[in-house]
Amino acid sequence: MGLLDAIFHPDKNKIEKDALANAHASFKMLTGYKPVFTSWGGEIYESELVRAAIDARARHISKLKVEFQGSARPSLVAKMKLAPNQWQTWSQFLYRVSTILDIHNTSIIVPVRDEDLQTTGFFPVIPKKCEVVDYNGEPWLRYHFANGQTAATPLYDCAVLTRHQYKSDFFGDANDALDETMKLVHMNNQGIEEAVKSSTRYSWIAELSNFTKPEDLAKERKRFSEENLKTDADASGILLFPNTYKNVRQVTTNPYTVDADELKLIQTNISNYYGVNEDVLQNKAYGDTWSAFYEGCVEVFAIQFSESMSAAMYTTRERAQGSSVMATSNRLQYLSNADKLAVSAQMADRGIMSRNEIREIWNLPPVEGGDVPTIRGEYYLINNDGTISKENGGETEKGEENAE
Repeated sequence: MGLLDAIFHPDKNKIEKDALANAHASFKMLTGYKPVFTSWGGEIYESELVRAAIDARARHISKLKVEFQGSARPSLVAKMKLAPNQWQTWSQFLYRVSTILDIHNTSIIVPVRDEDLQTTGFFPVIPKKCEVVDYNGEPWLRYHFANGQTAATPLYDCAVLTRHQYKSDFFGDANDALDETMKLVHMNNQGIEEAVKSSTRYSWIAELSNFTKPEDLAKERKRFSEENLKTDADASGILLFPNTYKNVRQVTTNPYTVDADELKLIQTNISNYYGVNEDVLQNKAYGDTWSAFYEGCVEVFAIQFSESMSAAMYTTRERAQGSSVMATSNRLQYLSNADKLAVSAQMADRGIMSRNEIREIWNLPPVEGGDVPTIRGEYYLINNDGTISKENGGETEKGEENAE
């Protein structure tokens, strides 16, 4: 059994099998564009500059913590707390969802079902083609994979994340805006390759007399090359030729390569397109730089992921009653050590954060009794009933004024 069968169980799911066979009409869009998504264009990931930008985003997004709120779907939630599916960890899952989203501007997450067709998790897929079709008046997603297999699921059972969404009501647009930059990247790579080849190859031009037949010229060219243009250890580096040669000179070539300013422009264009800068790419982002990247990239993904996954996992009624999926992150973990220390001291002294919350900033495990906040004095405990007591077992007193 392949991955598609393990996820969709097409032989057992009669409704989806019927939708796959009989849903022929496209779901009508407000925009007039045909609701079809294709994964063509993934070749941009072969560029080292693009891959570095996408990887930087995905690495930080993979650190998000996925939490579940509410009491609905307890069996599914219990499985999802451990992993999104049986093949991936949450870190791997988020990294792949982010990568697919940045490459194709559309990331589709489908439910994984067991033998009884009950949802047990979710999995990100990359169909060669995905279209929104009309089945009994409802929108369904019909997938065509590169190996020739097909599948179908109700749109509302899936989470669809998008970037640069304008033309389609359901999918993101292609990365056409990056085409010109990618052409420059390709030209630069070709120029560097040709420059390296040219540096190891000698080309000469000369006028010859007494050679009129093409075959004689061919023989002389071969002889001259073998005797004078050797690259082995026996080559002397001295060029010798008879007086039948005139105007012998070396031909120099200058393959085009992008200069420093143009290369910087290419890097800037790609960085701007994906919302990363040099500090983020080189893991040197702290303070305001990190906060800007978090708010412009990680937080945007977390919000869209949380909303899309909540809609796919829970019904409207369950969401109204408080059940949801939340992708969260402790932003303080990404501060510099000096900033962490300052925040830890200030927050602890004022009773704003508990010891365990501070330990989380430093990626330390919680300790017993560490969830109780303290305030500076000789360090007092704030009890649930509003009383304040010393950690050393002193008398309990009422009111904040006695905490001095």
